[in-house]
Amino acid sequence: MRLLAAIALLLGLAAPAHAHRGHASLAVVEIDAKSGAVTVTHHLQAHDVEPALVDIAPDAQPSLDDEDAFKALVAYVGQRFRIAGVRLAPAGQRLDGDTVVLRYIGLLKGKPKQLLISGALFGETWDDHSTQVNIRLAGITRSLNFGAHDPEKPIALPGI
Repeated sequence: MRLLAAIALLLGLAAPAHAHRGHASLAVVEIDAKSGAVTVTHHLQAHDVEPALVDIAPDAQPSLDDEDAFKALVAYVGQRFRIAGVRLAPAGQRLDGDTVVLRYIGLLKGKPKQLLISGALFGETWDDHSTQVNIRLAGITRSLNFGAHDPEKPIALPGI
């Protein structure tokens, strides 16, 4: 009976190690219909990001506590996540528990009918990384999903 209890306990301890099988992030693009102001907020998991820092910032410590690694992460996401025709600039970062939150701001040119978004992240480290991108405009949310190596994708915008 003790042996069965010990095996059950060990299996229960091993289960959480198998629970995290994928690597994912969320990007929320908010567009002000009147001004064209764009805010992009990335929600990244620290346990996915820190191993990726080896590829993103090879000369820094692979830790979010390392200032050079964190700066390289901000630059990397800013280069990889793009909205065609919108220059996105870093506008704040924070660690929120196990979540890394990165903000970028920009401005739409004109009144586009669609956006062309590049949202593939961390493909150098994780072949299975996915990024869900939620685009919010005029009370409507539309979504795109990107795999680690996906090309840019278009998304239609409601009339602005």
